[in-house]
Amino acid sequence: MKRLTLVAVALLAMACSSNRSMSTDSSMSMSGKDIVETAMSTGMFNTLASALRSADLVDTLKGTGPYTVFAPTDEAFAKIPASTLQMLMRPENKDKLRSILMYHVVPGRTDSKAVMAMDSARTAGGQNLSIMMMGDRVMVGNAHIVKADVMASNGVIHVIDTVLMPPGM
Repeated sequence: MKRLTLVAVALLAMACSSNRSMSTDSSMSMSGKDIVETAMSTGMFNTLASALRSADLVDTLKGTGPYTVFAPTDEAFAKIPASTLQMLMRPENKDKLRSILMYHVVPGRTDSKAVMAMDSARTAGGQNLSIMMMGDRVMVGNAHIVKADVMASNGVIHVIDTVLMPPGM
């Protein structure tokens, strides 16, 4: 439970500013902690942490990586109907939940400068995730990066405001 909370916290710590470049926050950098521990320390990723536990992904994101995680906050998860979230957390829907969560993970450490230069990224789940500028904000899929470059020992977290859904879901 604590591990999932850490991941959720780390994901929330990343976002972009209202200007074209994403803001970074070195005070959120927890380079001695892995992605899960970093996320959990923020208190903004409780739902993500629960989802990671339900999908058995905590150990994966505590691994050596490196990983780039586009982490939806608790507020992002609140946009999903509660009944849908409850359904996804059930053991019989573990594969579907894993697919959704892995759509938020890109292999490698991709900082905000590199993200801004990309038009897509291949996720750990094998799908392409679109990346584009929308006005002065960086969009990953249909989510805005609200905080960028939360560093962890095994990767980086970019906090997003919407849960991403892989194609076909």
